[in-house]
Amino acid sequence: MRVRPRNTAWLALLGVLVAAVALSGVAAPAVSLALVALYGVALAASFIQISPQRLRDSVSASPLTLMRMSSQAREAVERARRRTNFSPAGLALLDVGLISLHASSEGMLMRRSRSVSLDDNGVRPYMTLHVAPESADRQALVRYEILDQNGQVQYVHEMKTYLRDGEMNILADHHLPLAGNDKLPGAGEWDLRVFVDGGLLGALSFTMTPSLEERRRQFGYEQATDRLREADSDETPMSLEDLLRAKSRDQRG
Repeated sequence: MRVRPRNTAWLALLGVLVAAVALSGVAAPAVSLALVALYGVALAASFIQISPQRLRDSVSASPLTLMRMSSQAREAVERARRRTNFSPAGLALLDVGLISLHASSEGMLMRRSRSVSLDDNGVRPYMTLHVAPESADRQALVRYEILDQNGQVQYVHEMKTYLRDGEMNILADHHLPLAGNDKLPGAGEWDLRVFVDGGLLGALSFTMTPSLEERRRQFGYEQATDRLREADSDETPMSLEDLLRAKSRDQRG
């Protein structure tokens, strides 16, 4: 609910009239009380607005469903509600996040994490939905967006998904390439947003960490390595005989 200041002029006039009748003593006490009660109802109806969408969502989300929501889903839903009042009815976000892909000697490794490295091969968003029976058995448009630390959209993927009653895991068909992707601005605090049929279900922040090469550049490892290489190149290789002769000269000196 939220306060909606409307029709204040006629409410003020009506309040003056009700107060005049009640204080004049012309009307019976019962009539005066009835007028005051009706004025209170009119005042509440004019100043308080109830959002049907929020009321429907709160009724449809059962306590069991709320208990099954992950901490990331709770945070994402709360951030989404601060941005918009519209949310698809009959859908509850149970989990949301990212799956990073990293090639290793053991093959392609996948992990769920809220911290992604630019050394990873790629990242794919996912979400887990609880679909109410009245919202099931239909095609829905699922949309994923990934925004960088500057608010620029770096990834958009839309896919048609057939909604079934109960719990559903929905993984994006494509991933965002990370390693070697020169189009990405770099590390920072990024955002993942998930939509169903145009309604924002969740907005989750995550950390994009710099690559190993970028960390070396930040801490000056490459400059130090270059200096060591230059120093080594300036030195003339010496044989064992030359080293012994130099040592003898130092001892005589």
